[in-house]
Amino acid sequence: MDARFHGFLNPSTELQQGSQSSMAEFPNRRIGYGPFSGIAHPDQGLVNGQTNQISSFQQHYIGGVNDNLLPNQPFSNGSVSSSPVDIEEYYHDECDFSDAILRYIDKMLMEEDMEEKIHILQESLDLQAKEKSFYEMAVWFSGESLHIRDMYSESQSVWNFKKGVKEASKFLPSEYKLSVNVDVNGLLGQDAEGASGGGAERSPSEFRGRKSGHVVERDLEEERSNKLPATYLESNLPIEEFDNLLLHSMGEGEKKFAAYRADLKNAMSKGVQQTEQIKGSNGRRGNGKKHKRKKEVIDLRTLLISCAQAVAADDPRSAGELLKQIRQHSSPFGDGNQRMAHYFADGLEARLAGTGSQIHKALVNKRTTTDEYLRAHYTFIASSPFRKISNFATNKTIITKAQKATRIHIIDFGIHYGFQWPTFIQRIAGREGGPPKLRITGIDFPQPGFRPAERIEDTGRRLAHYAKAFNMSFEYRAIAQKWETIKIEDLKIEEDEFVAVTCLYRTKNLLDETVMAENSARTTVLNLIRKINPAIFIHGIVNGAYSAPFFVTRFREVLFHFSALFDMLETNVPREKSERVLIERDIFGKDALNVIACEGWERVERPETYKQWQVRNMRAGFSQVPFDREVMSMSRHKVKTFYHKDFVIDEDSQWLLLGWKGRIIYAMSCWKPV
Repeated sequence: MDARFHGFLNPSTELQQGSQSSMAEFPNRRIGYGPFSGIAHPDQGLVNGQTNQISSFQQHYIGGVNDNLLPNQPFSNGSVSSSPVDIEEYYHDECDFSDAILRYIDKMLMEEDMEEKIHILQESLDLQAKEKSFYEMAVWFSGESLHIRDMYSESQSVWNFKKGVKEASKFLPSEYKLSVNVDVNGLLGQDAEGASGGGAERSPSEFRGRKSGHVVERDLEEERSNKLPATYLESNLPIEEFDNLLLHSMGEGEKKFAAYRADLKNAMSKGVQQTEQIKGSNGRRGNGKKHKRKKEVIDLRTLLISCAQAVAADDPRSAGELLKQIRQHSSPFGDGNQRMAHYFADGLEARLAGTGSQIHKALVNKRTTTDEYLRAHYTFIASSPFRKISNFATNKTIITKAQKATRIHIIDFGIHYGFQWPTFIQRIAGREGGPPKLRITGIDFPQPGFRPAERIEDTGRRLAHYAKAFNMSFEYRAIAQKWETIKIEDLKIEEDEFVAVTCLYRTKNLLDETVMAENSARTTVLNLIRKINPAIFIHGIVNGAYSAPFFVTRFREVLFHFSALFDMLETNVPREKSERVLIERDIFGKDALNVIACEGWERVERPETYKQWQVRNMRAGFSQVPFDREVMSMSRHKVKTFYHKDFVIDEDSQWLLLGWKGRIIYAMSCWKPV
């Protein structure tokens, strides 16, 4: 018997004694024959009289209690005689149980409960011993103690306290996570890795869609952004570096800008040469063996359009299969088509899951440092003439129109970071007769968080620094609210001011008549500008036709539009540049996702063609003013001299047009109230 059972009653001993005394009355009779054969027991049915052992008697009459007995305790000592007995001798006897047999059965039934209790206790002790051995083994493998409750060494209160501390620590933010950082595609921490490894080194499965994981992370970050104050990360750039990046049109900044542009061209030419060498080496035959493997050519545009059609037809199975193929051949670090396909697949996946609005909000809430955005802006204007020519034409036109003005008030709708105005301050500060008094009213959409005007207020502080450096009288006013709610009194327009209104590439974010049937935001803002009665209104627009209400039509147009932009960066910016990744992810990718995955009020990317805007402006009470011939000629010269030959600059209906490989992407025009 197990030593753990000391102190318990041993029923088997008494059972043996009882059985011996009972069997003594039948020294020469065999159990299972005679009157006991075929007796009906109330619990077991008919007794089977086919055995001559007491254990068999117990099994048939008592229901197998012997299975629950301890294995080292025999039921009987074998004192029963095994001599044969004549069946007919007892056949006519009465079928009554003798007193000895009844006492025997009674003891067996009473002791069944005791046997079960002993068996349960034994199982409990065995299980406890096994748990202890498993715990010791786990501690040995892991090298540290598992947080498991010890019922013998720790009290309940201490264990609960330790567990509470552990659970609470999961919700405490890290020291460096003071600002909300939503990484939609998980690429922010992979920029350096992608730059070193390139697109070809990455496994397609690494960038495959993880819809549920991405959506959960974005939703959690969005919840936190609603609870935490919006905090923009401070810039770590010294002021001299800011000057070199912003003051790039004159003096030392212009020389550094030209050198940076030359570095980009040299890097691209080296990349093209290396690609040609690789192709040449792959085309040669080595040792007479033919290269059987050929690079598989995938038409990603066709796959994307087919997937969009499946999404529009509400066919998730086909859409999922097509998305899987797109994910296998797309990457945010590959070539231009692969990068575009990656972000468009994100949009299709979000639309299929119905999470486009949440993801776009998370991207809008994403915090990018000013110096990161400035470096990306610097790379963009060095590689493409779109922003460079827009800023030049705007600044040159205002300076020319306000030659004799002593007070200039610029109202900038969509000022954002205000990167174009430091060069304007630098140029107008050297005007003959002295610089004028300058006022800038910076208007932008409110940012999420407790400080909706924080970004444009920071813009005003930077501009004040440059005005002070050039000894100019400067005043700045920040307005962060919906543009259609702004009143003319909010602008604080004074008499004898030369008022210039600028809006470059931001009217696409105003809702149109398809959402607001009466008094759309576009009409309201144009009417406000008409009431301001500016001396000049410079309007820059994104020339796009992807505002159609039908999804497939809209998807085709946005695909062609962003194909040109991604191809432009592929031709002019090296793939390993982190600034290129930021432009593609935080600007192009975010805008494309909004067009693809959002509808109604939530779709804020609604561009129109320049001909449509011409009709709108004329209907609002403006007449078009052509750009000066000097502005047009200098713009053409800059594009043809400093930028890639595939960039397009043209003029149509007094609009200055800019594009890539024949596709018009941006357009600018000048207006004045009738």
